[in-house]
Amino acid sequence: MRAVVTVIGKDNVGILHKVSGICAGLGANVIEVTQSVLQDMFAMIMLVDITGMSEDFAVLVDRMNALGTELGLSIHTMHEDIFNSMHNV
Repeated sequence: MRAVVTVIGKDNVGILHKVSGICAGLGANVIEVTQSVLQDMFAMIMLVDITGMSEDFAVLVDRMNALGTELGLSIHTMHEDIFNSMHNV
């Protein structure tokens, strides 16, 4: 099982480190990352393998939301099943 994590907001040091740190702490493996900085705006899409997570998927979502609030970023974490359903209409 995989999840898609998107991050958008004002660029600052350590965003990728903090997001991937949450994944690592829960046993989720980052498979692929694409990121870009446009002037002072940061945008990232991360594909994460959640098969080996030590906690429920909801914990990952909650921690990403809390990090987004802390850093003033929009962080959205979506299970692959939901992502696929939205894009296979």
